[in-house]
Amino acid sequence: MAHVRVDARGNELQGKPDGAAANITPSGYAPAQLRTAYGVTSTGSNRTIVAIVDAYGYPNAEADLAVYRAQYNLPPCTTANGCFIKRDQNGGTAYPRYNGGWAQEQALDLDMASAMCPNCKIMLVQASSAAYGDLAAAVNTAYISGALVISNSYGGGESGSAAYSSVYTHPGRAITASTGDNGYGISFPASSPGVIAVGGTTLTPAATFRGYAETAWSGGGSGCSAVYAKPVWQNDGLCTTRMEADISAVADPATGVAVYGSTGKGSKSGWLVFGGTSVSAPLIGGIYGAIGVGPANGAQKIWSTAPSGLTDVTSGANGSCGGTYLCTAGAGYDGPTGHGTPYGSAAF
Repeated sequence: MAHVRVDARGNELQGKPDGAAANITPSGYAPAQLRTAYGVTSTGSNRTIVAIVDAYGYPNAEADLAVYRAQYNLPPCTTANGCFIKRDQNGGTAYPRYNGGWAQEQALDLDMASAMCPNCKIMLVQASSAAYGDLAAAVNTAYISGALVISNSYGGGESGSAAYSSVYTHPGRAITASTGDNGYGISFPASSPGVIAVGGTTLTPAATFRGYAETAWSGGGSGCSAVYAKPVWQNDGLCTTRMEADISAVADPATGVAVYGSTGKGSKSGWLVFGGTSVSAPLIGGIYGAIGVGPANGAQKIWSTAPSGLTDVTSGANGSCGGTYLCTAGAGYDGPTGHGTPYGSAAF
């Protein structure tokens, strides 16, 4: 699915997310394949809340999630058993109006969190609109509700974002944000120093110890912030401000994931295949949920312990930057894939 890109006033810059194709039976990577690819063995705990922050309403969220989880033999996650929680941006139940594109985004995010942490509680927080202020209010609701993980699969320009950056900084919580689907270029909130900025890869079966190999996805975002100062824990040489990405995971729609959700045609739902960094952000968030540990300071541990627990991605590019690491994958840190992709919990 395309990264939902908004500006500071909430105007969608790309329109309806794309990259989806309806299928009679599931196609795309299933939870077991994703867990194998990233070495995830823990299934999490019902004491851990993984929050998904998106905009607008999605009345079928719980029902569609139930179909996905039943298909892959994941335990039921319902309001009745206390696993599924849905809130508006203020923590109440005055849910916003339906939006087809954002409903697809929510289905994707819920399914990826479920895939990586099937025993976690999942909280869906729906902002009233795609304006930065409303999305920030939803993030704050997730935080005060006790979410260990807060996943954000949206982004836009940095102009006007400074007023909201602090909302995305909470020590001890894993706040993930997708870097975008338009190739080389910066995106907020991924550029906020307190978040874990998640880039994208192409994931294919291969004769490796993981059974998979990855290259940088050409659509994944990366870049050097024009607004935010460089965190003391970042040590790349060409960027003097906040650099993204920090880490990465599958995002290429050509190697997409299976999702059950809104087809964008009224109340109809079905099986779809999605890509984009809208996949990688909740997937990484789900891994944090599965291990039950939040970072002390954003992505600091990823930078300070690399390459422990990380698979370096050394090929591929997301744009033109004179062949530098800003947009070209190579040994060690690079913008499109960060410090690589996780294998097991050591990276976190």
